[in-house]
Amino acid sequence: MLTAKKRLRVLFVSGELIAGDLAYQLKKEGCDVKLYIEDKSRKDCFDGMVEKTSNWRKELSWVGKDGLIVFDDVGYGKIQDDLRRQGYLIVGGSEGSDKLEQDREFGQKVLAEYGVKMLPSHNFNSADAAIDFVKRNPKRWVLKQNGHTSMLNYVGEMEDGSDVTNLLKIYKDSKFKDTKIITLQERVYGVEIGVARYFNGDGWVGPIEINFEHKSLCNDDVGPKTGEMGTLMFYVEKNRLFEQTLRKLEPYLKEVNFKGDIDINFIVNKEKVFPLEFTCRFGCPSTQLQQELNLSSWKDFLLALAKGKQFNLNYKKSYGIIISIVIPPFPYKVDPKKIYQAGTEILFKKALSKREQKQVHFEEVSSKNGKFMIAGKNGFILYISGSGKSIMEARKRAYSLVRKIIIPKMFYRTDIGLAFLRDVQRRLRSWKLIN
Repeated sequence: MLTAKKRLRVLFVSGELIAGDLAYQLKKEGCDVKLYIEDKSRKDCFDGMVEKTSNWRKELSWVGKDGLIVFDDVGYGKIQDDLRRQGYLIVGGSEGSDKLEQDREFGQKVLAEYGVKMLPSHNFNSADAAIDFVKRNPKRWVLKQNGHTSMLNYVGEMEDGSDVTNLLKIYKDSKFKDTKIITLQERVYGVEIGVARYFNGDGWVGPIEINFEHKSLCNDDVGPKTGEMGTLMFYVEKNRLFEQTLRKLEPYLKEVNFKGDIDINFIVNKEKVFPLEFTCRFGCPSTQLQQELNLSSWKDFLLALAKGKQFNLNYKKSYGIIISIVIPPFPYKVDPKKIYQAGTEILFKKALSKREQKQVHFEEVSSKNGKFMIAGKNGFILYISGSGKSIMEARKRAYSLVRKIIIPKMFYRTDIGLAFLRDVQRRLRSWKLIN
């Protein structure tokens, strides 16, 4: 007698909902999913959409050792290592990969050990220490921090660094108290590009991801830096930049038993390649864009990664773009009780087709009585993706859907992918960094 196939149980542990929509996707694929959200400002997100838990450790007996546990953020690496040793199937980082992203100086040393020169960075425990350093080393500096608080990030313009020191003075009395939270890198000029790929603890899985982030708030890279306003991505099987950099780290990734997506962001020009930083976790909104481009089941793909197996990922041979749809107070955090729109219904001018529904990727959203509502407190509401054989086709599919969405005070960039079309693609091809 045949028995029904057991549904895969997935325990999804999220720090800041970096890949929360992936938990929703796994549910739509027929998995039993429980979602834990650590960020207090996003606790109500995905209410009515995915079963939630307030204590993921109590769910270990529920998910069992034949279920799947997904961590979407850094900071859980040692926990993941311990759970793997106990026999649980885990997708996410490890203690060794967390350190690559969270400690930029350590990341530089690892790259150097494998013959990759990273742009030096300087970490500081206080704004005063960073200010003193810039005064002693006047030049254009890029100001960053080791967490996800993008309001601190700034790309310097003044040759003497005075604009950077002016900004640092604002943070002297701020709440940025984390150890080594302030990072400075010398500014270099060229094209910013990301190269990423999944790793299963033993080798690479799936194609190489080439991505172009759009972090500035406004079109043409004007305005403050944000978490992300949109991304252009496409997959390739071979790439020179990957071979020269990320592939060389394979021995280290094996040593630390990393199982997930790893990305290096670069500034490149005709003469040099400057690695800037690691992302050793699910990216946002790159993971949501992968949901647009991947044709294979995410359930099967992630399970193969957790088991250390190879997987023949089926994907679109297309360009993909994704657009962030945001509302105030984004990109900054203020008192949400004064201006935030929690509970406001998200409206659509007309019913979405099945294809269009797949292009909508949620973050700060909940559902009640079949309606989608604004949740959270940060203004990162949802993302709209589109794909096509050309960038213009991908843009048309994405932006035509954006125009069907009504969220009071929503805003977004209208130029995702255009810089690549106008000039970046030509330059990268002339430098033989893409085909």
